[in-house]
Amino acid sequence: MAVSFSITTINDLPDVILSNIIAAVSDVRARNAASLVSRKWLLLDRSTRTSLTLRGNARDLYMLPSCFRSVTHLDLSLLSPWGHPLLSSTAAADPALFAHLLRQSFPNVKSLIIYSRNPSALQLLAPQWPSLTQIKLVRWHQRPPQLPHGADILPIFENCRDINSLDLSCFYCWTEDIPPVLKTHSQIAAKLTFLNLLNPSFPEGFKAQEVEEISKACPNLKKLFIACAFDPRYIGFVGDETLLSISMNCPKLSLLHLADPSALSNARADPDAQGFTPDDASITVATLIEMFSGLPLLEELTFDICNNIRDSGPALEILNSKCPKLRSLKLGNFHGISMPIESKLDGIALCQRLESLSIRNVADLNDMGLIAIARGCSDLTKFEVQGCKNITVRGMRTFVSLLNRTLIDVKISCCKNLGAVSSLKSLEPIQDRIRKLHIDCVWDNPDVIESNFEDEFGNNRKKRKFDFDLNDSHVSTYSTNQTWSKLEHLSLWFSVGELLTPFLSSGLEDCPNLTEISIKVEGDCRNFSKPSQREFGLGSLSIYPNLSKMQLDCGETIGYAHTAPSGQMDLSLWERFYLFGIGVVSLEELDYWPPQDRDVNQRSLSLPAAGLLQECFMLRKLFIHGTAHEHFLMFLLRIPNLRDVQLREDYYPAPENDMSTEMRADSCSRFEDALNRRRIND
Repeated sequence: MAVSFSITTINDLPDVILSNIIAAVSDVRARNAASLVSRKWLLLDRSTRTSLTLRGNARDLYMLPSCFRSVTHLDLSLLSPWGHPLLSSTAAADPALFAHLLRQSFPNVKSLIIYSRNPSALQLLAPQWPSLTQIKLVRWHQRPPQLPHGADILPIFENCRDINSLDLSCFYCWTEDIPPVLKTHSQIAAKLTFLNLLNPSFPEGFKAQEVEEISKACPNLKKLFIACAFDPRYIGFVGDETLLSISMNCPKLSLLHLADPSALSNARADPDAQGFTPDDASITVATLIEMFSGLPLLEELTFDICNNIRDSGPALEILNSKCPKLRSLKLGNFHGISMPIESKLDGIALCQRLESLSIRNVADLNDMGLIAIARGCSDLTKFEVQGCKNITVRGMRTFVSLLNRTLIDVKISCCKNLGAVSSLKSLEPIQDRIRKLHIDCVWDNPDVIESNFEDEFGNNRKKRKFDFDLNDSHVSTYSTNQTWSKLEHLSLWFSVGELLTPFLSSGLEDCPNLTEISIKVEGDCRNFSKPSQREFGLGSLSIYPNLSKMQLDCGETIGYAHTAPSGQMDLSLWERFYLFGIGVVSLEELDYWPPQDRDVNQRSLSLPAAGLLQECFMLRKLFIHGTAHEHFLMFLLRIPNLRDVQLREDYYPAPENDMSTEMRADSCSRFEDALNRRRIND
């Protein structure tokens, strides 16, 4: 008798199990590919797709998808043309019809992100989804000055009675807009468990009275992000009384993020500064102790201010004992955090349950204090240190050696004794484990990095010399000749005029799994007549076989957008310098911030930049954080696989009407139409 055998395939799995497998796939392209396998897989994908970001043009109503009825999180903030009022006569032919179709296509939305240039969009959309629980508003353009206080967010509280999460971290508004709405709608405000007011557009932050009113109106908050005016020179600064009101009014907080607005600007500290600011914050250690005692559920705490808090060690010891769930801590301008005497641990070193620690501008932290932190906080997986001038390569190397089992994410910035080469040298003990790294590409002492010393294992290390020319791309430097086998994300900071290639050849040559790189260039081009070399060196990134994503941020590079004075280069030539060679890197996704001319508030893609970007033949996504001429964008149509391009003026303040580059709504639409008409092979 013949025996027949049947082949079991994945389609034989029960639909419940198969839908769980498809739902677990997070990559969008992978899910899209899975939906093409069969009609059954298509239906399972659509029924389990809970998050969706729309990227089409608001005028094309016929392209609005209607098959994602299970979506609960909808992002409308990136609809084209970017930055224009979403539901207006210019963006959509019939705003009311568009709002109704959105409701019909996505009936189960609970979480919404929207670019709200003015209140009109919310006035139309909020009634469509009265059961919304989470809303994030985005606006980089200036707040319309004629609006009454709170008019921008009032439609949320008038229509969405179940709202429990409000995110205004990317929403350009005034501090005076928030408290009145929360006080007027006190019952809804009392339901909020998440409130993000950490907005860099606030020039001074929330004043003491405003912080107290917000915390009193939202007693059930579990997560609070807020930018506060800590500077004692200003009227209404946040001091002891306000901090105590937060712990008294919001005792359920598990995440608290307090920051000075100037700390949000990512302004670099001066590595040669002493570390102490001219003024002390009006916050006492006794107040910190009482505040921490009133927040027993804290799991994450950020206290990033720009004024001194001295002798903070005892407060941090109380933080450890009163907040047993604390896992993440970030401190700025806290001094005396670790002052060990012999082998006795104190201060932050007693926070033994920490998994993430970030410290900024700690003037009195030295190698012994850093090593004590490593001894006490033995479970750290992430560590960031900025502006600590007394830390040396020996202390940092010992620190990472003690944490070599757990530490995988490190940032070293603005530390006087830790340049690029010495930072890489100090990270040798975890070179085969680290996954994410940021360093400043600043040259160390060119004569001697370190004299003879005994390392953390008691081995005598020889003096190493480094001889190089800052303008020479062929630099003889120290190299570990080891592989950064697990490094996936690399972040680099450069001063204007420095070159990329020498730093990569100083110990970062072998990163086989590097997939993403972030490069930030900062400085004033007007101080240089021209660079020392023809190119920055992006072509040297081709040594990384798996590199596919890049963020190239020249937004803080300042120069002349128009005609430069005699002997100077305008920004178009600087863009050519930085982008030259990018075509040889096999990038699939690129975020690019063009340099700026602050005198005319212009960040625009130049002709040389457009010509160089068109050479990125593998590119699929390109986001330009600035403006461009329409005919410059047409160059990008020569990239064969390009699927998604968008201009985003996501910086404060975005220009109200960009007439200088002729990049208007119709220009964006014409380019997108040309892009969508092309045939893409895959």
